Amino acid sequence: MPEQVDHPIILGIVGDSASGKTTLAAGVAQILGEDRCTVMCTDDYHAFDRSERAKLGLSALDPRANYVDILEQHLRLLREGHAILKPLYDHARGTLERPVYLQPKDFVIAEGLLGYTTRAMRDCYDVKIYLDPIEDLRRKWKRRRDTTQRGYTSGEVEESLEKRKKDAPQFIHPQRTFADIVIRFSRPEGANGSDTHLDVRHLLRPTLPHPDFSPLFDGSNHADLRLELSRDSDGKPVDVLEIKGDISDSRAEKIENLLWDLIPEAGHLRDQVGRIDVANGAPMSHPLALTQLLVGYHAVKASMGERAY
Repeated sequence: MPEQVDHPIILGIVGDSASGKTTLAAGVAQILGEDRCTVMCTDDYHAFDRSERAKLGLSALDPRANYVDILEQHLRLLREGHAILKPLYDHARGTLERPVYLQPKDFVIAEGLLGYTTRAMRDCYDVKIYLDPIEDLRRKWKRRRDTTQRGYTSGEVEESLEKRKKDAPQFIHPQRTFADIVIRFSRPEGANGSDTHLDVRHLLRPTLPHPDFSPLFDGSNHADLRLELSRDSDGKPVDVLEIKGDISDSRAEKIENLLWDLIPEAGHLRDQVGRIDVANGAPMSHPLALTQLLVGYHAVKASMGERAY
């Protein structure tokens, strides 16, 4: 039997700007128990404030605009159970603030743009997630977030999106190859624009021991749920789990029950899972709930010492 590990579990969530990292991190923290989680944004390690980056012609996606070496050190210290003085970046004002004292709890959820940039960083994680929503959906989320939460005008957001066209493929997208799970949200054909019925596709690499989903399939055709063996971009075999946004409540409940049964430690939190906007209590999203559960499952299993062999 695997033995419980003796260090904080480090869960990484990486993706392009406004790809859903903060929403996923908050949902997973609810599953694991917020009193047991330390959530940190690796984008706080910006070396320059917003005005300085503009003068230098650098975007926040460029490693040269970030203290990557300090992030490496801090991830290692957190994994060893040590507290850190974490930098703090005010995303609304674009300014560097006083650092904060951060202690690792049972789980450390590190979300941001550049979390898998170096080998030293990647070696610190127990579970690595990469968020890869379709581009028009990500751009919609970025416009909404930056204009409502970060003080940008619509014109400034469009200018930022244009400037980052080259940086994302160069600095962000290559990190996808290091993830254990790649998650892609997309809008179904004919959808009315609501984010509560998005389709989701999970690319499950064999670097983690994934749950057995076979009990969900009885041999009949289910258009709202599909599991297949496929090939990754590098030609290696992967499992692909697809969940449609219009999945029925009963079908979604079967999947949720299977995953909850595998992480009974978190069963009392199930009513809080799957909200699009955790703070404002937005409607339930089955694909989001199942994604949060799957990530939470792997964090719990990692804490029990379960690894792929």
